[in-house]
Parts: sequence; structure tokens; C-alpha cells
Amino acid sequence: MSATTISPTLRPDRSTKTICYHLAPDRHLLDGDCDLVDCEHCSPTDAVEALHEIPPCLLGQQHHTTLGYDGLRRVAMMVTPDGGGSFRDQVWESMSTIRAILRQQGEPMALTVQTVFLADADDAPDALRLFEAYYGEEMPLTLFVVHPPCGGSALAIEAWAISTRTVSVGYHGPHLVTVEHDGIRWIHASAGSLGLGRRSAYEQSAEAFESLGKVLSAVDASFRDVARVWLYQGNITEEENGIERYRELNRARTDYFEDTDFRSNPLADAPHGHAIYPASTGIGTLGHGLVTACLALRTDRKDVRLLSLENPGQTSAFDYPKEYSRKSPKFSRAMALRIGDHLTTWISGTASIVNAATVHPGDAARQTEQTLDNIEKLIAPENFARHGWADAGASLRDLAKVRVYVKRPEDYETCRAVCERRLGAIPAIYALADVCRPDLLVEIEGVAFSALPRGVSEIPDH
Repeated sequence: MSATTISPTLRPDRSTKTICYHLAPDRHLLDGDCDLVDCEHCSPTDAVEALHEIPPCLLGQQHHTTLGYDGLRRVAMMVTPDGGGSFRDQVWESMSTIRAILRQQGEPMALTVQTVFLADADDAPDALRLFEAYYGEEMPLTLFVVHPPCGGSALAIEAWAISTRTVSVGYHGPHLVTVEHDGIRWIHASAGSLGLGRRSAYEQSAEAFESLGKVLSAVDASFRDVARVWLYQGNITEEENGIERYRELNRARTDYFEDTDFRSNPLADAPHGHAIYPASTGIGTLGHGLVTACLALRTDRKDVRLLSLENPGQTSAFDYPKEYSRKSPKFSRAMALRIGDHLTTWISGTASIVNAATVHPGDAARQTEQTLDNIEKLIAPENFARHGWADAGASLRDLAKVRVYVKRPEDYETCRAVCERRLGAIPAIYALADVCRPDLLVEIEGVAFSALPRGVSEIPDH
């Protein structure tokens, strides 16, 4: 598989003297300084003039977080078109909004990965053609998942971009993008979308993991290097021959992971001998397809470590009793990465579960509260200390973005109200999705970025 390395064309226009108030970021994480051109700390009252070439009325609803660390900038964007019109109009509106955000970052940016939440699976080919026409050889890894946006639009997009002054971005075809910076290689991979055909859920899942492993091998990586996995399974709670499809996915994942020694990853810490698995989201979609993606990294740097986290208030998923799945789900509640003096924590799909049981059945508000409580306890400094990293931790304020999967349309406003009260201003996408248990009404995933004490160079020794 050949790679194409692109010099990005999304460069700042230095004649720009104001930031459009519509594009002010929700959060700055890690670095406190804002490098946006003349943005006066992005206060709408200090930047009242919109860019002439980007009228606010033409921009989709957007929220984004800027991240500054190791001399580079990353941007996490959540974009939902609000101008109405045809599906094509909504795609162009979303793409124009992303372009406008990136142009105001003050340095060249490249889009690396985007997840497109669709109301109708039949719209995916049209969207793909528009993306390919615009991005050309700079096409980010693009996932299409049938999760109708709760607000009623035809699509919503979560996109990640990175500055390229010191970064090399490699585009290796439709299912693989690599990012290299300061001795670390990040790998964004997908097995694409698999239709069910005549295959069972187990066969489909087994093929997906095999395919994803082959994609990783094209850049000399394997599942041992994977920190985060996403599994979008059609009709996740539907039964086949009396067995739930999600349980068959878990059986296939367990069988595939039997040949993967995650402990052999040279970056992995394993305090107290607990199991090591990637963080993961397994969420239902419409139809019967299966979309998979993962994030892996490789480096020889000695100040880079990975730690899988479990929640003290929840049974580890891989220890679930057989009543939930014949072969338990093999994932960690979160995966943390320390690089120098900063910490990234990928939070798996989290729901209203205490120990191994669903709590607050039928009550969307209390389930959302419990889910956020679970996330808060999972990433808290006390839990990191319990796992052996006494200097690490995060809070809900360190979240760069969240996805909120809502099972019932009537619960959307309730879930959103709880999240906005608990999380404040944060990039978020709310999408209709089938959660993996019939009695779970909401699931939330996210990623947090937090600082470690400066000058601490010693890695915890286990």
C-alpha cells in the first residue's frame, strides 16, 4: 500500500484581522495561550466584526476545542448544518464551516480523520463524492455511520485536524492515515464498512477484525499497538438464532484477541497485573452493516507510556458474568497516554452501569447523570493513583469533546440539558443510536487532555 504525503493547502490568510464570533472555540486545553489572529482571547464582544468572506449566516452550527502542546496545535470540531436545503447543500455547509475554522488557526492545518453521522445510509455515496472532490489526495480517513443527528439535520461531522509546520501527514488510501511528530507515529485505520450479506454477526465481526489487522500491518503495526477502537454495529441488540448480535461481536473480538499479547506493547504499564485491552465503543446503527476504526501509535521515546484504566465502581467489562455475554467484551474503561508533561485519556463508551448492572432503568435524566458520574470517577486523580500514576488525572473540564448516543428521540432534550449543566460549553454531537443493552437509554464517550507536573521525568515503575 503506497503512501502520499501532502503539503496542506489550508493556510492562514494573514490579511485577516478579526475572528468571526461564530467561530470562537469553546475550550483551549493544555497551552493557555491563544494564537488565533487578533482574536482578543476569542471574546465575541472584542471581535464583533465577522470576516467579510465568511458571513456567520452561511456557517453551520459548530463547536470546537483547540489544543496546544509540544509545539503544535490540534483542533477537535463538531459541525452540524443549520441552513436546511438539500443534502448536498448541508454537506457543503459543513465543509465550509470546517474550512473556516481551520483558516483561523494562524498556521497550516491538515484534516486527519472525520466521522460523518448520517440520518440516511443512502446519502453516504453522495457525501463521499463531495469529500473526494474537495480534498483530493488530502482525503482524511472518513467513517460514515447511520446515527441520525438529534437536531434533525441530514448529517453531522466530528473532525480532527493538526498543524503541519512540524508534522508529516501520510495519506495511504481510503482506510489509513498516519501522523508523525517528534518521534511518534499515530495511525488512524479502518476496515471500511462491511455489509452483512449471508454472513452471521460472528462471521462479519471476525472478518472486520482480520481486515483491520491487515490495514495496520501495511504500516508495520498490529493490534498490540492499538489504544482506541470504535465498533458501529447494525441492529446491535437484534437476535440471531436466539443470540444477540452484540454478544456475537464480543465472541469474535475475544477469539481474535487470543492471538494478541497487549502486554508485549513496550509502551504499556500493567500495574497489579490487571488485564490490558484498548478503550472501545460498541454502539448500534441502523441496518446490518459493521463499521470499524482504531487509533494506534508507535514510538521509541522513553517518556511515552500507556495505561488502561478501570472504574472502581464498575465491574471490568472483560470480567462480566456470562449472563451478559458468553465471551465478555474485551476492552478497558479508558486508555491513558502520557507524553512528557501532558496526558491524553480516551474514554470508552460509558453508560448507566454500577458494578455490572444497569441502574435507573427508564429514566433518561438519571442515566445521563450516572454516566457522567462514572466518567468523572474514571478519570479522577484518585483513580489514576489507584492504577499507579499518582501524578496524573483529569476532570470533566478537561474533556475536549463528547459524543452522546441517545436511544429514544424524546430523551434528547433531557440528556442535552444534563450534559450542558455538568459539562458546560463543550463540542458535542447528540445522535440517535441503539445502546448495547435494551434497558440503557444513553451512552457517552469522549477524550480528555490534561497537564502533568512540569519537570517530572520519571515514568512510574511497575
